[in-house]
Amino acid sequence: MKKERTGADAAVRAFEKSDISQVLITIGGMLIYAIGINNFIVPAGLYSGGVMGISQIIRTILVQYAHLNFGGTDIAGIISLILNLPLFVLAYMSVGRHFFWKTVICVVSQSLFLTLIPIPASPIVEDTITATLIGGIIVGAGIGVSLQSGGCSGGIDILGMYFTKKYNGFSVGKLNLVINLLIYASCALLFDIKVVIYCIIYAAVNTLMVDKTHTQNIRTAVIIITKEDPDKIKHYIMDELARGVTHWDAIAGYTDERSHILFTVMSKHELSMLKQEMKYIDPKAFVVSKDNVGIDGRFAKHL
Repeated sequence: MKKERTGADAAVRAFEKSDISQVLITIGGMLIYAIGINNFIVPAGLYSGGVMGISQIIRTILVQYAHLNFGGTDIAGIISLILNLPLFVLAYMSVGRHFFWKTVICVVSQSLFLTLIPIPASPIVEDTITATLIGGIIVGAGIGVSLQSGGCSGGIDILGMYFTKKYNGFSVGKLNLVINLLIYASCALLFDIKVVIYCIIYAAVNTLMVDKTHTQNIRTAVIIITKEDPDKIKHYIMDELARGVTHWDAIAGYTDERSHILFTVMSKHELSMLKQEMKYIDPKAFVVSKDNVGIDGRFAKHL
């Protein structure tokens, strides 16, 4: 007989589904990000994209051209936090409160780590292209880990998500592309053209690593075979994950018992949530999944 969940079980479940672990993962991702920036990208004289890239250019202008002294502290993280303040308001008003708090945690921890982690007096890796590749991998992994836990590094992504919701045919990637082109054009005017070339290589490696790490970009086909009532599973998939699901009845080949088969496609990130829920709905269910499936037709990308 299936054990009924008590009030204590429900409380434990609520705690397990809390954001504590996700917040810790988000902060950990930003720590990885800051390590990559301060140990490889900054010593190589390179610049990121988005708000961080703008912050780094402002920092360079203040230090090298305005000759301001900040006691050896890299203030790019602090400048990034200041530039993100008005975007926090936009995130809170238009995208959602849950997203807002995750973004605040992400940006604040990012700025804190960028300020506290010391920049080496001399580059760890002398070869610029090697530093570019290693930095791109580490930074991209950090961003991907944070995105996987529902975080957002703020900046242009907030604007991109706002415009994506408001205008058809708009995307975060398009806005990032335009902003980054402006940043790299500024680098070409202010610095050596070689800096721009290395920055583009860094951006490409960074983007590739984010896509490989960010499980919300991985489309996964899922088949669930269960002998329990399938309605609970269907309701969770449709109501909580906002995904479609197909259900049909079947007969078990070995026992000839009646069972149910459910088929759906979701992101790998959503699959991890579904597996957690299946522990309570039917821990004996048989779940089969396949990543990177090709899809023709409408498939919503949940941001």
